[in-house]
Amino acid sequence: MKIIIAPQNFKGSLTAYDAAVAIEKGVLETCPDAQTILIPVADGGDGTLDALVTGTDGAIYECEVSDPLGREILANWGVMGDGVTVVIEMARASGLALLERAERDPFVTSTYGVGQLILEAINEGYKKIIIGLGGSATNDGGIGMAQCLGYRFIDEYGNPVMPTGKSLNAIKKIDLSNVDERIFETQFIGASDVTNMLCGEEGAAAIFGPQKGATEEGIKSLDNGLRNLAEIILRDLKIDVLTTVSSGAAGGLGAGILAFLKGELHSGIDMVAGTLGLENNIESSDLIITGEGQTDRSSIFDKGPVGVAKIGAKYGVPTVILTGSLGKGYRQVYRYGVTAVIPISDRPMRFEVSLQRTRQLLQSTAERVMRLLVLGENINRN
Repeated sequence: MKIIIAPQNFKGSLTAYDAAVAIEKGVLETCPDAQTILIPVADGGDGTLDALVTGTDGAIYECEVSDPLGREILANWGVMGDGVTVVIEMARASGLALLERAERDPFVTSTYGVGQLILEAINEGYKKIIIGLGGSATNDGGIGMAQCLGYRFIDEYGNPVMPTGKSLNAIKKIDLSNVDERIFETQFIGASDVTNMLCGEEGAAAIFGPQKGATEEGIKSLDNGLRNLAEIILRDLKIDVLTTVSSGAAGGLGAGILAFLKGELHSGIDMVAGTLGLENNIESSDLIITGEGQTDRSSIFDKGPVGVAKIGAKYGVPTVILTGSLGKGYRQVYRYGVTAVIPISDRPMRFEVSLQRTRQLLQSTAERVMRLLVLGENINRN
């Protein structure tokens, strides 16, 4: 039996690679003769840097940037094994994981640090940059990143606005007079972990605003702000970001990449899968085991495990998701090639305890999955 083990990272507990190793141990406890192939994946969110850079024997670097609230931190960026392609994870500079729960507020957070990572890569002479879009603490439409690169966003009084979600409704004009021209000599690709549009019921603010600290009233304001930004972009830059798939990724940073960097947006999981040869391995496999921290309705928007399952469905290979928890709407993943979703928790426990036990829980759950498969085979033989 050939089994592809392709989880993404479990935020706050295990990297994708460590999760894959834990799952493999559980598989081999029951089926020691199984052929296991470990392909840790990412979908444009957390773990994309490791998947694309470490997975291709590239190099990791570090530089000083501003976090979502403007505090100085050190953030990693990398160059893939080809020596040409830079990989930036926006979450390293502007991610939700950088903030305490009480600090989460998409009205005051900014993607300025992402712009600093881009400048670092450009200053080093690189001309191709992949930006992983996921895990963001922001909802600024990318204006923080753009301001770092020389853009200015002007209000009705002719003054530049602060590059935060709160300022989106105040923008009346985009000033390009000081933009760093080197960005237009650079190829930018946004690797998105979602397919959401910028605005509306499935937009950046509505779907992801609550986890970033937005209230119901705040979500409406942020959505209106992103719509205002999109209208100004269409008028001043002649680019329509409202109708583009994934423009709502990372609090609208997807739209910012399209508008301010003249970049492209691609599925993060497809990009990672292609780079790591995932499809070639799945084609000849018998089972896929993937995993993520929580499976819910948002998982269908091109998140890693569902992206893996779609490839499996193409070749008739069943996919099992091992998940830290089940969220609202998780059953929708069954429409996208997922065979089963199995929570790894073995008893009631505090969230902090579950984070500490993730490795053990993944291993024991994988073992149980394989025992059920063996049981099924025995029943079929009889």
